[in-house]
Amino acid sequence: MSHKRMIGVSLALLMSGGVAEGQVPDNAQQPPESERPAPPTAGTATPATVAANSAVAERLPLDDQSDFDDASRGLIAQIEGDAITDDEGNVVWSIPQFDFISGEAPATVNPSLWRQSGLAAQHGLFEVADGIWQVRGYDLSVMSIIEGDTGWIIVDPLLVKETAAAGLKLVNDTLGERPVTGVIYTHSHADHFGGARGVISEEDIEERGVPVLAPAGFTESAVAENLIAGNLMQRRATLMFGNTIPRSAEAVVGTGLGPGLAQGTTGLVLPTEEIGGWGTVREIDGVTFEFMDAAGTEAPAEFMFYLPEKRALCTAEVATATFHNVLTPRGAKVRDALKWSRVIDRALADYGDRADLVFASHHWPTWGTANVETFLKGQRDIYRYVHDQTLRRANAGATMTEAAESIPEPGFSQKDFATRDYYGTLNHNSKAVYQYYYGWWSGVPADYHALPREDTAARYVEAMGGIDAVLARAIDAFKAGDYRWSAELFNQAVFAAPDDQTAKNWLAASYEQLGFQAESGAWRSYYLAAASELRNGLPDAGAPNLGNADFLKAVPTLDLFDALASRYNPEKLTRDPFSVGFEFTDTDETITVEVGSDVIVPRLSDDTGSTARLTLSRADFNQLILGAATVPALISDGRLSISGDGSAAGAFLAALDTPDFWFPVVTP
Repeated sequence: MSHKRMIGVSLALLMSGGVAEGQVPDNAQQPPESERPAPPTAGTATPATVAANSAVAERLPLDDQSDFDDASRGLIAQIEGDAITDDEGNVVWSIPQFDFISGEAPATVNPSLWRQSGLAAQHGLFEVADGIWQVRGYDLSVMSIIEGDTGWIIVDPLLVKETAAAGLKLVNDTLGERPVTGVIYTHSHADHFGGARGVISEEDIEERGVPVLAPAGFTESAVAENLIAGNLMQRRATLMFGNTIPRSAEAVVGTGLGPGLAQGTTGLVLPTEEIGGWGTVREIDGVTFEFMDAAGTEAPAEFMFYLPEKRALCTAEVATATFHNVLTPRGAKVRDALKWSRVIDRALADYGDRADLVFASHHWPTWGTANVETFLKGQRDIYRYVHDQTLRRANAGATMTEAAESIPEPGFSQKDFATRDYYGTLNHNSKAVYQYYYGWWSGVPADYHALPREDTAARYVEAMGGIDAVLARAIDAFKAGDYRWSAELFNQAVFAAPDDQTAKNWLAASYEQLGFQAESGAWRSYYLAAASELRNGLPDAGAPNLGNADFLKAVPTLDLFDALASRYNPEKLTRDPFSVGFEFTDTDETITVEVGSDVIVPRLSDDTGSTARLTLSRADFNQLILGAATVPALISDGRLSISGDGSAAGAFLAALDTPDFWFPVVTP
């Protein structure tokens, strides 16, 4: 029984002979596995799914070739070989992994998503305009390269250093080798800065004075999303991006936003300047940039920019060839759909008629002023539409789910593929808009202090006549093609009886059909990865997820201690409150941590009067936090000294939880 399932057992319930959480009532005991109906063979589309996907193909102009022309335009080189690898030879990115996407969509894939995935899978070095190129198809995002007077200006160096380095090598091998003379991070998501060390080092930045520009608030936002809240986000991301399942017509076909996540080394090179404002001008290696702050749209910290000499507009991830997530399934702060629309509208008004080209940090560019304006209008309107139509319904009394269920697809999305649900969806984004204004609660009193699902599932199963009755009803729903309802029923059975493999297999079958029908690559991967976990269990746990050394060394020290504070488990503290000082010799910083009975509070200070004081380098402290070094070893090597009560330091470190990564999400 998981720790979640141990919460909230009612003494009155146990004394009354009722059903305790996690228990299956006597009349709900399942018959032998051999007597139960088996779900369809995995990987097979049912007639209902075939019909649903056929209906999509009939109502959309999938044979429109304009996007294919744009996505292939300007291809001049590709990476040779089958894989991008790390220093140890491990595959970071398999180049032919999406080669199966060609021809008509199979029955197991929504044909609109199949079209989008084929476009996003096109890879290589593309000439976008005179002095502008893009490396596409080797990671989730796109790396843009702008020619300066003396070198390359790199925009968004991908997720991992291995793909970024391979992309820069392709540029140098094809166009002639030049130094990197500027780096730009358009926003605070890791797939736009994580590969920076593949194109430049901190030493090179300092020695040559290379500017690294990012939007205002970048560092704080990058740390918050990738460190403080990172473990749960990354765990859910394995489902959202289908990291544990194959690339095939029965599994991952792409994310809708890009091909997929590269599996390499993500780091963080801090910017030399964070820029705010609208129309803020900077010159990098002879190229003029006009930056436009877009914070609070697709990311907490984000900007777009305009290149006046080239009449080119970069919309970062604010406007791409998909309807984006107002709230991503991996988890993040809810985004402001109204501001998102307003920012795009302002860019349209200020730069639309001055741009011959719009390019972004995902997908392919759009050429021609009229096409640029049409693209921006569609992007503006889809975020305005979901915002306004959600609020209209909510203000008339609709709950979050009721509003989302009642909003129809806008007419312009029938022809404008860039506004379709390839990554975010109208349904999910409507719920996000509702949450942004009203929070998670529906307003129904029964929902305000509801019991956990682990408590209620067994009671629902009992009320419906037991596991056998629930499975029978759910199987009927499945056979009728009502997969959302069958998933709800099977999920109750799984949470009531988590060891019942038949129930898990049927729930997996329901998720699989929902995934096969999904137009969103993120929805599809989440459903299908969840189905895999139900059928096969979780991957081997391996080492706990303690972070990434390449990323950690750039995290500001106080931010690192704030992240440690979120791991503090007061139940592990076995002594009265105290304070611990940390003096870092390489960064000339001192942090004092007040360790209380319920919280710990770190602050930059001179550390006078701490119970214990540790003196070491920040680099060694990083290794200690990552589990790559121990206190005795550091003391023995002379790299750590402790003054005062050394047991206090040990008590602090011992009170920090080490979170598991492969915790259950789709089961109790």
